[in-house]
Amino acid sequence: MPTPRLSARISSFRYPDGTVALSDILLDVMSGEFCGILGSNGSGKTTLLKLLDGMIKDFNGEITLDGDNIRRLSPHEIYSKVGLVFQNPDDQLFAHSVYEDVAFGPRNMGCSETEVKSRVAEALEAVEMADLAAKDIHNLSYGQKKRVCIAGLLAMGHEILLLDEPTAGLDPMGEYRMMELLTRLNREAGVTIVMATHSVDLVPVFLSRLHILSRGKLARSGTPEQVFSNREELSGVKLRLPYIAELIHQLKTGDNLPFKRIPLTVGEARRDILETFGATRLE
Repeated sequence: MPTPRLSARISSFRYPDGTVALSDILLDVMSGEFCGILGSNGSGKTTLLKLLDGMIKDFNGEITLDGDNIRRLSPHEIYSKVGLVFQNPDDQLFAHSVYEDVAFGPRNMGCSETEVKSRVAEALEAVEMADLAAKDIHNLSYGQKKRVCIAGLLAMGHEILLLDEPTAGLDPMGEYRMMELLTRLNREAGVTIVMATHSVDLVPVFLSRLHILSRGKLARSGTPEQVFSNREELSGVKLRLPYIAELIHQLKTGDNLPFKRIPLTVGEARRDILETFGATRLE
């Protein structure tokens, strides 16, 4: 069996005031995976990402990066592979221009200016920001700032991205474009992605594996179909079904329509509706 890129066995982590923030966490992230940590506000998502990134090390348990205990790795060894994108891009961006911000990491790693230029160009191309390299950071949209944050990590050679609510603060089209970007990075560039979110309507479309975090504990893990199979359990952890799934659920249970399953996306729902009501052709 292949070794996980990231593996967490956290028995407990407490905040300085003694509050237990995380407990009984068993989590493996495999190479090339695009998984989500799904939970309501205050469930511990951001804290878990910080532990996986090596920012917090005073916890009970063990986290490994490619089989190595993260506590024994130097910051350089960790950050050459793993990078965390904060929820608010303004907490991460500091340079005057897009180019200078993305170039900071490679320069800090000791890369030559020729290598820096190459890395920045490649990273900005990957996030579709190449034509805005000279633009002032303060004149970017919120979504563009998030893309620059991702580019900064890609320029440092990060193979694993940890993203804290990457679609937060974006309009619907911005959300969709961000998820398309992350999917492309995952599928075409092979970047392993762990995404913390509470957006239940987006994850079934893009993610293949989910982990539900509730009150600092992993309540359920599996495919979107497995995770969203129990409506009552979701309610218990302050989450809901995707809207399209909720509609079909109500039609099935409240109106006794003969749906065989609860679809999670519009495409799945369309096929099930046509099948249920005898359509013979899908356009």
